Amino acid sequence: MKQIPNIFTLLNLLLGCMAIVCILQPGITISTNEYGEHPVILPESMVWASCCIGVAAVVDFLDGWVARWMKATSDIGAQLDSLSDVVSFGVAPGMIVYQFLRYSYAMRPDGLDVAEYFLLPAFLIPLAGAYRLARFNVSVNQKDSFTGVPIPAVGIWIASFPLINQFTNSAWQFTVMHTVSFWYCIAVLASWLMVSQLPMLAFKFSGGKAQQSKMPYLLALVVISGVAAWWMGWMAVSVGFIAYLLLSLLYKKLNHDVSGTD
Repeated sequence: MKQIPNIFTLLNLLLGCMAIVCILQPGITISTNEYGEHPVILPESMVWASCCIGVAAVVDFLDGWVARWMKATSDIGAQLDSLSDVVSFGVAPGMIVYQFLRYSYAMRPDGLDVAEYFLLPAFLIPLAGAYRLARFNVSVNQKDSFTGVPIPAVGIWIASFPLINQFTNSAWQFTVMHTVSFWYCIAVLASWLMVSQLPMLAFKFSGGKAQQSKMPYLLALVVISGVAAWWMGWMAVSVGFIAYLLLSLLYKKLNHDVSGTD
């Protein structure tokens, strides 16, 4: 019975591996439209990668909840959780950025021949994620809040981009999804947010006073994300991500919370 939470954690890892397989599937298509433009069509398997990362996030939440419910927490489980997270929310999202960079360069003349080192910034994401998880594992002050954005939040945010690209009806969103500079900014911003000292809310539902004081912020986050989902589709993930950042900073300012290190 004590291994049940670890099975959930390994499922998280399996989903991360499946996401990477989907991301690496061939399927890039370059076509010419009536205006002489060369849009790049990403393989639909990228959408399945996003789904795998999304399910991995649910499983990642459940493994901790199940471990506490069964009173089966362990040091091995904590380490296994970090190893799984770095794959599902670090390596896989990094590969998404890598592929989008490739596709964005492919829209340029001779872009398919881009040197590999131009794509390497995508891997700042798993590097920063691994550092953040290591910092979390040696921390003793992470019960009520985090320092730096949690790696699952970054992973979910980046996983939303293939869905935006696939289902958007907005010309400007599609254009942004195929702009090289946008992906460099995403790689640098996501990495910095993870290793930063920003105080971030931790919604752990422990029932303590500190967690109860955060419930209005959680409710605000749910409402903002819900309204954005109704109005903006998959862009709501980015809206929710930004709302999480702002609400965390607002909570810190109003409550003078002493943040931990995740």
